[in-house]
Amino acid sequence: MSIALSEQEIFRRKSLSDLRELGINPYPAEAYPVNAWAKEITGNFEAEPEKYKQVVVAGRIMTRRIMGSASFFELQDSTGRIQVYIKRDDICPEEDKTLYNTVFKKLLDIGDYVGIKGYAFVTQTGELSIHTQELTILSKSLKPLPVVKREDDGTVHDGFTDPELRYRQRYVDLTVNPDFKQIFINRSKVITAMRNYFNAQGWMEVETPILQSIHGGAAARPFTTHHNTLDMPLFLRIANELYLKRLIVAGFDGVYEFGKMFRNEGMDRTHNPEYTAMEIYVAYKDYVWMMAMVEECLETVARAVHGVPVVQVGQNDINFAGPYEKLSMYESIQKYTGIDVSAMDEAGLRKTCGELGIEVDDSMGKGKLVDEIFSAKVEANLIQPTYITDYPIEMTPLAKKHRSKEGLVERFELFVNGKEIGNAYSELNDPIDQRERFEEQLVLAGRGDEEAMAMDDDFLRALEYGMPPTSGLGIGIDRLVMLMTNQSTIQEVLFFPQMRPEKKVKAPTIEDFTAIGIPGEWVPVLNKMGFNSVEELKAGNPNKVFNDLGGMRKKLKLEIAMPAKDDVMAWFA
Repeated sequence: MSIALSEQEIFRRKSLSDLRELGINPYPAEAYPVNAWAKEITGNFEAEPEKYKQVVVAGRIMTRRIMGSASFFELQDSTGRIQVYIKRDDICPEEDKTLYNTVFKKLLDIGDYVGIKGYAFVTQTGELSIHTQELTILSKSLKPLPVVKREDDGTVHDGFTDPELRYRQRYVDLTVNPDFKQIFINRSKVITAMRNYFNAQGWMEVETPILQSIHGGAAARPFTTHHNTLDMPLFLRIANELYLKRLIVAGFDGVYEFGKMFRNEGMDRTHNPEYTAMEIYVAYKDYVWMMAMVEECLETVARAVHGVPVVQVGQNDINFAGPYEKLSMYESIQKYTGIDVSAMDEAGLRKTCGELGIEVDDSMGKGKLVDEIFSAKVEANLIQPTYITDYPIEMTPLAKKHRSKEGLVERFELFVNGKEIGNAYSELNDPIDQRERFEEQLVLAGRGDEEAMAMDDDFLRALEYGMPPTSGLGIGIDRLVMLMTNQSTIQEVLFFPQMRPEKKVKAPTIEDFTAIGIPGEWVPVLNKMGFNSVEELKAGNPNKVFNDLGGMRKKLKLEIAMPAKDDVMAWFA
């Protein structure tokens, strides 16, 4: 008996052993022929009862009402729950009633996976159920699920709500909180709707490298690794932009990719070091065309998820149907601060940041300073979809210079509910200008800017072969899903968000207990009483522990000597 296991875990392992002794494999390898699901049956039975005269369902036991020769339990599959009626003589038609009396009533637990063959019917109390004709064990659960109690009015008691546990044990979270599955179903709808929209335009989905020798395509701090065979450093990509542009050079008119990006930066409610982005590049287009395309695409996505273009996000109703408001970067700062920063040099911007109470450092150039002002004073005001356009050239090394406004580039970012979810350019296709921009980034890197872009000579070589006028767009899928599912934290829309290492508690050993004078044969008894460490024991009441030991000795019919009271008192010294 392992003292690291709870009493419930020990009990379930004993049941597992008993099942095997009965010749029942608790983890069978054979395929199970499921042909119906809970939601389908509950939704269609009234209209088509004949269709469910012979069903095969499978799922977890979630609640049980054990009675005499007949019982009920709730079975939960991937679509929902349905009641199951099980009668002893139906599953045990012969004289041997072990399958019901022993296996079902004593050796199965909440959380176990079972398969049921039978037929759907309505009980005398009017509840749709499945009448069991055959029961099969599909997987024995060795850990008990959290018990989440739900009233008929939807009230939840003892919910599995601790975010630390929910995100770390998502497999438990989605089992006992199945309503959260809809978030991830809608996430899939978002991606599918976008993919279908792009495919309908004739653009091609592609894949580009995740391990890159040069981190480029964005201003961000990369994760680094080392390739042993090639003996060279590599980076997890911070963007796939430069590879997708190479494909435009190669002659594709439109390419896009849904992919994981990795940025070695902070974590908060809207940032995860590993996130999903969609990037698309279309030849012979510009950022003005891209604005119209984004409006049409996002309205399509909203309708795919909700049936309408208006989505509730917190207290706001966000309308994804275009046209969206447009403000230049400088216009937005003036609108929300009353300050015109368009003509300021670096010194003037630093002074303005100080006056606005915005912290800056010496590594920040003009572009970063403008961005700091915008982030601190403008972003939170942009609730309805809004394009912020025409950024300072220093902020965007990969965008084409503005066709009519000196010192700016043709770029927009899309902000919704106070957060940026999309970024687009008229792409820079002048290789000489691009080289100069990269060289400016090297200067910033020399000043200590860890997010500055690196020189990518192969990308420059590709541009020298000629890239047609192109517009590119990146959308943060996780943030878009947050909007479409009304979630306030990015962790809620990621199956497995990044977490700090789980704190491992040293499993106590029998020696830990015997070291304070406890006889080894009494340690498993103390574990059954709930004392899984010496610290837990010493926090208890000595007199109660002594009395309870006597009760456990009698209950378990132990043939071991009862420790003297003075000896038990000494354990607490």
